[in-house]
Amino acid sequence: MASDFRLKEQLPRLTEQIVSTYTPDDVINHLGHCPLPNYTAIIDILLDLKDILYPGYRRKTGLHSGNIHYHVGGLIDQLHDSLTAQIARALRHEDRVKHNHGDCESDVDFEAKGQAMAIELLKSIPRLRAVLGTDVQAAFDGDPACQTTDEIVFCYPGFEAITVYRIAHELTRLQVPFIPRMMTEWAHKQTGIDIHPGAEIGEYFFIDHGTGVVVGETCEIGNHVKLYQGVTLGALSFPTDSTGQLIRGKKRHPTIEDQVVVYANATILGGRTVIGRDSVIGSSVWITKSVSPGTTVMLEKPQLRVKGSEEPSEEMTPAGNYQI
Repeated sequence: MASDFRLKEQLPRLTEQIVSTYTPDDVINHLGHCPLPNYTAIIDILLDLKDILYPGYRRKTGLHSGNIHYHVGGLIDQLHDSLTAQIARALRHEDRVKHNHGDCESDVDFEAKGQAMAIELLKSIPRLRAVLGTDVQAAFDGDPACQTTDEIVFCYPGFEAITVYRIAHELTRLQVPFIPRMMTEWAHKQTGIDIHPGAEIGEYFFIDHGTGVVVGETCEIGNHVKLYQGVTLGALSFPTDSTGQLIRGKKRHPTIEDQVVVYANATILGGRTVIGRDSVIGSSVWITKSVSPGTTVMLEKPQLRVKGSEEPSEEMTPAGNYQI
């Protein structure tokens, strides 16, 4: 059946109605000549960085000692340019918002600042590779289903989310605005794991299975920590000022000390909540107060009732261990 072209006569009027909603006080448009960081460019930057962090695993195969310098050199040159441009855009946007001025009205050389930050990120790559190597080892040591470390780099969503987090956290440390959150939210979409780039996470970090894990902005996580799926390290409440506006920049999320295991669907909340080292937090618990080192926290033993019976069954026994 052919389209009714007479209906197309409505399109100019519809266009006018839509454009009329793009008002100065509309918070969901960005019109003008001062562009934001480009989403596609940011993801390309992540893919290039992962090619350098994990040579031979990602887009470029067949790498060896004879061509690796050429390969990495080309990526570094490309990353220098793209990072400089995108960081400059983010800095310019932050300046515009903070000082409430018109498009691109500033004497600051944002490109120069962006270049300096880009160089610092590239300088951090050897250190990032070292700490990510500990994360791979933690995954291999903590998952009996894993046969090789290659499997972790290729397949594990937890490791993918940690990789993006560590890159984004480095940018956060350099005080790059906007871009770190773009990166970790992309990883969130890809993996179902939500790690804020502002969180502080130590070495040998492992997220097993991973779907639904949330790590808040002011979390502090020590070394050799293992989280399972559905874990929330969140805020207990959101403090507000005298006008009812959220107070930002305060510690709202818990501290997890070294050698802690947190099992599936556990919820740990609050900036004053500290989970002491060597503790085990069982599945589905709700914690809003600190836990002493070496503590095991569990729900009370569930009871199984057989249909038609008044008495609880004795068949349900505690598991010998909590490996999932």
